[in-house]
Amino acid sequence: MAGKKYAKRHTENGRVIQNTALKFRLYPTIEQAKLFDKTFDCCRYVWNQMLSDEREFYFAADEHFIPTPAHYKKDAPFLREVDSQALVTVHQNLRRAFLNFFDPSCPYGYPAFKTKARAKNTYTTFNNSRGTRIVLTDKGIKLPKLGVVKARLHRKPLHWWKLKSATVTKTLSGKYFCSLLYEYSVKEQTNESPKEDKIIGLNYSASHFYVDSNGNMPEPPNWLKKSEKRLIQMQKKLSRMERGSKNYEAQLQKIRLLNEHIKNQRLDFAHKESRRIADHCEAVCVRDTDLAETAKKLKTIKVYDSGFGRFRLCLQYKLERQGKPYIVVDKFYPSAKTCHICGYTREDLLAGERTWKCQNCGAVHQRELNAAKNIKLQGLKQLQKEQSKR
Repeated sequence: MAGKKYAKRHTENGRVIQNTALKFRLYPTIEQAKLFDKTFDCCRYVWNQMLSDEREFYFAADEHFIPTPAHYKKDAPFLREVDSQALVTVHQNLRRAFLNFFDPSCPYGYPAFKTKARAKNTYTTFNNSRGTRIVLTDKGIKLPKLGVVKARLHRKPLHWWKLKSATVTKTLSGKYFCSLLYEYSVKEQTNESPKEDKIIGLNYSASHFYVDSNGNMPEPPNWLKKSEKRLIQMQKKLSRMERGSKNYEAQLQKIRLLNEHIKNQRLDFAHKESRRIADHCEAVCVRDTDLAETAKKLKTIKVYDSGFGRFRLCLQYKLERQGKPYIVVDKFYPSAKTCHICGYTREDLLAGERTWKCQNCGAVHQRELNAAKNIKLQGLKQLQKEQSKR
């Protein structure tokens, strides 16, 4: 399974720079797999050592200080066997974790120690100024300390993309993946207004995944529901086995593979649907729906199973890559309660009412379709304000 992560944008020397990642499946040799696992363990070891020493230093001197990974190589010579940039990244991540903890606007707690059972098996290495350390070859990906690791190269980056870093991850099912982060310049949005018939508004729908302003309602994927019966049977079988036995580990691996398959189905649908919309529309307006809060109100797992949050991220970077507007409407905007024809707002509209009649103009509205049309209208207003400021 290969895909692209959400892309971030920033401005540099007057150019709009975007980062995107290409994810490839790795097929390491036995020796390479052992070195991968050793690197994961070393990264966890360095994190815990730095965090422990930082706490001791703070209690002793009332100041915050994080030692560098080189401080531990004398007492732990096995750290020299892995990529040094991976350990430097751990130091940067811990420093960023403390900055987030002390930032009142960030909802993060105090950095915690990582156990082998709970820590993610992942590390990141960078291309530094001394030369290229990560190379994409015809046979695979060349990584520091590992050489060329065989990979399934489903696509290649464009020649003007600049390779920044590589993140190696091992899934719970034992598969290895490498995400290559690239940087490149993108099209700047023009002041030309998109055609109104090429603009759509998207409203999240628990029953139809989404409803757009043109009345399109795709069938909900419900990947988890389709595999739920099989997953329950496998989990029941696992509960009768002795924990730690060979049969237990084999059955647990089957469950992990099934969960991974469901996740890949969800991601594949998000990419294909967002690609279809990005190619056929000149602008998309989406309401900033709090999906976690929606799941609590509806008391259903369908909200998480839909993968609508991932779909929005995929749609956003695909539109931005083409220089098309992606407009986010505030989540508190009363899109469902407002008549898209006359603008009347019905404050007493109940959550369970699927259709309602406007008391001002007499129009009868289907709740979700009316909300999508209002999202489009509100998004157009926001787009016009942004263009007038340029």
